[in-house]
Order: sequence, then structure tokens, then C-alpha cells
Amino acid sequence: MKYKIVDDLSQMNPDDIIKLLQSTYWADKRSDEQIEKSVRNSSCYGIFIEGENKLAGFARVISDYATTYYLCDVVVDEEYRNKGLGTALVSYIESLPVYAGLRGILVTRDAHSLYRKFGYEVVDGRVMIKGLNC
Repeated sequence: MKYKIVDDLSQMNPDDIIKLLQSTYWADKRSDEQIEKSVRNSSCYGIFIEGENKLAGFARVISDYATTYYLCDVVVDEEYRNKGLGTALVSYIESLPVYAGLRGILVTRDAHSLYRKFGYEVVDGRVMIKGLNC
């Protein structure tokens, strides 16, 4: 499956982001306004299937760009799950020089195996950290 990853929020439809996030267990209670504000104040990444104009996956990062970044709201549309898109999206983000050498933090209850591939370790049931010594 061919895809492209974009980091330009203007290339992503806000309604598609809202729909994806409200389909999750962690963001299903967020209002449209909360999601829109969180997206505006984060670095956002979307994944699109080549030839389709549909957001198949989304993630955002909050960072001070000096010590720490928080990887959050990683979601892949149910129609495209188990095809490697989540791994591709996280891999893209993790390879960006802007996050190199920083401590990465995320919270998840069920995707530990995905994030372990990128060096994250579980420290408190749901909290995972990469670069514990940063």
C-alpha cells in the first residue's frame, strides 16, 4: 500500500481529524473545539493513501524542542488498520531531526508493542518513555 505522510496542517481536513479522534477511547469525549485547539497548538502529521483524498491516520506532537516531546493522538482509521500505517507514521515522526536526542513520552493502554519498536519503555502501566536518561 502506497501512502504519503504530510506535516502541513493546511493539507488536512479538520473534520477528518475530529472524526478520527472522536472514534478513539481517549478522545471520544473531546469537543470539536478542544480538538481544533489542540491541533492548532501542536505539530501534526497525517497519512494519506496514495490516490485517495482521505486522512487514513493522524498523530500530533507537543514539544519544547530542547528536552522533551509528547507523542499523542496517534490513530489510524479502522478501515486501514493492521496494514503498517501506524508504524509508518510513528517511524516518520521518530526519524525527524527536531526530536533527535529528546526524551519522548506517550500514554497508551494497549499499543505498547508498537512503541517498543522505537525504544519506548513502560514505566507506569500506560506511560511510556523513550530516553529515560535525558
